[in-house]
Amino acid sequence: MNSTRGKQDVLRCDLCETSMPLLHCDICNVNLCKPCVGEHALDESKEHKIVPFKKRGSTPKCLKHSSKICELHCEQCDCPICALCVSSFDHEQHFKVDIFKKFEEKKAALQKDIQELENLIYPKYQDIVSEVPIYRKDLNKNSQNLKAAINKQGRDLHREVNSVIKKMKANVDDLNSKYMAYLKKREDEITGIISEIQQNISDMKKLLDSYDVCHVCAYKSKNAVFRKLPPKLKVCLPKFIPHEIDEAEINLQLGVVLKLKVIAGEYDPIFTSKEVVPTLPKRPLMANPIVMTNIFTESGNNNLCHVSCVGNKEIWTSGCDEFLRLYNLEGKLVKSIKTKSGNIPIAIAIIRFDDLIYADNYDRSLNIVKGTEVHTMIRLQGWRPIGVCSSSSDEFLLLMVNDSNNQRKVVRYSGSTEKQTIQFDGKGIPLVSSTSKNFPTFICENKNFDICVADNNANVVVVVNQSGEFRFRYTSINRLFQPIGIVTDSQNRMLISDGINNFIHILNEDGNFLRYINNCYLQCPRGLCIDNNDNLFVAESATCAVKRIQYCST
Repeated sequence: MNSTRGKQDVLRCDLCETSMPLLHCDICNVNLCKPCVGEHALDESKEHKIVPFKKRGSTPKCLKHSSKICELHCEQCDCPICALCVSSFDHEQHFKVDIFKKFEEKKAALQKDIQELENLIYPKYQDIVSEVPIYRKDLNKNSQNLKAAINKQGRDLHREVNSVIKKMKANVDDLNSKYMAYLKKREDEITGIISEIQQNISDMKKLLDSYDVCHVCAYKSKNAVFRKLPPKLKVCLPKFIPHEIDEAEINLQLGVVLKLKVIAGEYDPIFTSKEVVPTLPKRPLMANPIVMTNIFTESGNNNLCHVSCVGNKEIWTSGCDEFLRLYNLEGKLVKSIKTKSGNIPIAIAIIRFDDLIYADNYDRSLNIVKGTEVHTMIRLQGWRPIGVCSSSSDEFLLLMVNDSNNQRKVVRYSGSTEKQTIQFDGKGIPLVSSTSKNFPTFICENKNFDICVADNNANVVVVVNQSGEFRFRYTSINRLFQPIGIVTDSQNRMLISDGINNFIHILNEDGNFLRYINNCYLQCPRGLCIDNNDNLFVAESATCAVKRIQYCST
């Protein structure tokens, strides 16, 4: 079409400019009517490829030799090639296929990709974007709940402040009443003396005017008595000395709003109908577990007790001192955090966002470590924490004992809110026997939400389901058994440290014994944890070291 024509002109033959073009020369990129095809083909200076107008562009022209038609496709270079390209030896050793065969393959691939986009990928993105309003709604709801909780805490704090102020005012009134009573008594005493002096003056004047010799001679002076004045009062009136209002202390009393974190996880992969959805990798137990690393801690003689994994690169530890220590797998101390109260932590755990929480048995609190700061999440009344673990549902379980040391219970928390309480095993038997209220009891939850408690006093492991219904008990029949640390792996196998025999029991998810880990020369194993690759970490009380053990195939 002539470029000088208006954009609204209909297409016409580029030679005669009169008829509608029914054909097209792909080599010359010229629109042709039927009568003009012969005239165009007479130009022998170049090749021609006449195709129906609707199929214009279907002839593969060589990108390097514009006048040539490509008949092959070079697989190595992934481009169409013509006879000149082949003769130039640029593609001599390359694998080549027919260009139209490649065209059909690409068409098929396009069709397959379109189907996948339309039927799988596009709906998945629609599902993902539909989550945003839900997140927005949850965020708004959570914000309202946070504000309501803050307002409630504010009202409670105001009530306590008003109560303190009321008591202080009552104390002022009490002091005022006592001092007023004292002043009234003093006033009455001095007023009595004044009346006595007045009466004495009157009697003395009468005696002075009297001529009664006997009465005058009997006069005795009382001035010496009256010269002794009552003690002079030096009154130090009560004062109110206001303390400087410390915003940090108010914040501490009011509470802490934990920062929002957004973690980019992974959606389930998209599989086409011909692909097989993968299952969790099977990790069979090794015949001979091996110690991969010994991590020596700075607990010294302070009896290392607890270990918790942070992903696959770091571990938190605690012993019988007031410090929580973070190590990398090379044994380097990353940081050390002192407990808020200066007390020994009785239990530690890693919850979502890789935050560390620890239980303080002495001040009845559960605390969270954020960076280098420690914040109190929960403070119990009438109960003391003795164990804690994270939950598969982004919650955590707190095992606690009452002050009378005759009741135990497991409480599920979401943040600082109680969600569930389990005290008995479904048969009316206490979940945990009576133990020292100052001795840690280890607890864990598997991927099926079964709750597992290592009762080191009764020498038994008790397992209940998510509802608190009894599942099974495990104890060693052939030998003495003292379960201390307990953890589960990706296969729902249960691993239990045995404080008497110095090895690890491994059970399946139904409590059936599988094997021991008894070849790693453990010395007083206590706390256990497992990383994302099912490597086992064992805290040794005797050596204050953490052993990293590979016990299953990866």
